[in-house]
This record gives sequence, structure tokens and C-alpha cells, in this order.
Amino acid sequence: MSSKTIAKNKKAYFNFQILDTYEAGIVLQGSEIKSIRNHQISIDQAYVYVDGEEAWLVDSYIHPYEQASSFNHDPHRRRKLLLHKKEILELWDTVRIKGNTIVPLRVYLSGGKAKIEIAAARGKKLHDKRKDITDRDIKRQTERELKNIGF
Repeated sequence: MSSKTIAKNKKAYFNFQILDTYEAGIVLQGSEIKSIRNHQISIDQAYVYVDGEEAWLVDSYIHPYEQASSFNHDPHRRRKLLLHKKEILELWDTVRIKGNTIVPLRVYLSGGKAKIEIAAARGKKLHDKRKDITDRDIKRQTERELKNIGF
């Protein structure tokens, strides 16, 4: 099944070391899916809260749908994530370790349904981020030089 990416958390790979990824469904209210299809969602500041039984997407923003009038949704509400019980327990065990968190990576449509890719992650230290920046600059420079040579 093809998937169409709607929103990405671009800073997740820079700020976190990704340990494991999961695919989850999102429980949405009526007008939220329309806003998502219009690419009016932000997951940059979002995180996933797990209480041992359920998983919740917190601090995501879905813009209110203009044509929904009085039946619109709260743009900042917590949204339940649909995961298997085993996956929730794995995430719960991961989060209890100091320095680990769960971050959303991207939101996409698959078969007409909104899905979210989440990851168990560990926060990077400042020196790790600097190393990533240096590596990226070196890679960019070598690509420029190869392009100028004609490869």
C-alpha cells in the first residue's frame, strides 16, 4: 500500500538517537482528518506519553478545518494512538530508562487512514550534535568537489 507523507519532524534525527520505530493509528475527530489531508498539522513540538495501558500524542497541532463551523475540534487536544498491547508495554519499558523518550517522526496517509510513525529515542549530547554537523559538512563538501570534477 502506498503512503503519502503529510508532516515530518525534521529535528527528531538531529536531537535524538533513534532506537526503535513503530507505526500507530491516530484516533481523530470528524474535522481533523480533513485538516490533515490539507497538510495543516504540526508535530515539531509533539511527544508521546505512555501510561502503561495507552499511548497519547501530546502537543501536536491540527489546524481547525474552516468549513466545519461550530463542530470544529480543539487544535491542541491529546490524541490517542492505536498500538498493540505488546508495543505499548515495550514503549513503557523504554521510557522508564533515564534519558529516553518517544518522539513522532512523521504523519502519513495509508489507505485513506492517518498513521503516525513514532520512535523510542535517546537525547543526544551537545558533542554528538556537533559531530553530526561536522560529518554533514564534510559530506556536502566532498559531493561539491566530485560534482566539479565531473563524476
